Amino acid sequence: MNKLVVVTGASRGLGLAIVKQLLKHTVIKYDVLAISRSKSDELLQLEEEYSTSDKRLHILNADLLKLNNIQALCTKMVKDYGRPYALINNAALGFDGVLATMHNSQIDELLSVNVQAPILLSKYLLRPMLLNRKGRIINISSIIAKTGFNGLSVYAASKAALEGFSFSLAREVGKAGVTVNCVAPGYMQTDMTQSLQGEKLESVKRRSPLGRLATPDDAASAVLYLLSEEANAITGTVITVDAGSTA
Repeated sequence: MNKLVVVTGASRGLGLAIVKQLLKHTVIKYDVLAISRSKSDELLQLEEEYSTSDKRLHILNADLLKLNNIQALCTKMVKDYGRPYALINNAALGFDGVLATMHNSQIDELLSVNVQAPILLSKYLLRPMLLNRKGRIINISSIIAKTGFNGLSVYAASKAALEGFSFSLAREVGKAGVTVNCVAPGYMQTDMTQSLQGEKLESVKRRSPLGRLATPDDAASAVLYLLSEEANAITGTVITVDAGSTA
């Protein structure tokens, strides 16, 4: 029987890379429930590719800013697709701006999507995992949670909160066979970091012992590892994937 994995923010960047690796995995067969506000062209191509044979990719459009809809969304997921094996909280906002001039509405949106939505999704999808006595919750953090970065104070706060949440939740649910971990990527070439170009980009590369940025595929591979049976004894921790830039 295939294992069902829920991935938020699945239409592009790291979320899309995770979906692709899950679908291509040969040792374990994963069914993927991709959550996104809209369908990117690449996600639509995947949907077409994996609907011709066995229907292993399902896409649900949802706006995680609408926190009051999350319980109904989770109920629908379990009813229509069964109990999930794993939840990957990847969806995030990353407004770049000095705190003193950031609009309050942006702060509210960022904290809603980056902190409250993962907590609520975990709350409602954890229940079927507890019934199964097995499960995985993987929260996508960032190295910014520990290093900080100019203009990303609220984003950093949201990721630090997500890590603290993960550590405590891991203690709550470990005896039920559910692990909770974070993957913290460094700077990657994604839509969220598209402003990282030129000398700014080169300076980040120079800080890396490997002389490059980590890629979405690098971070996705860490997620796949945490989903595996080999990671049964790993919970309440953060795996950093940053090409060594924080070493």
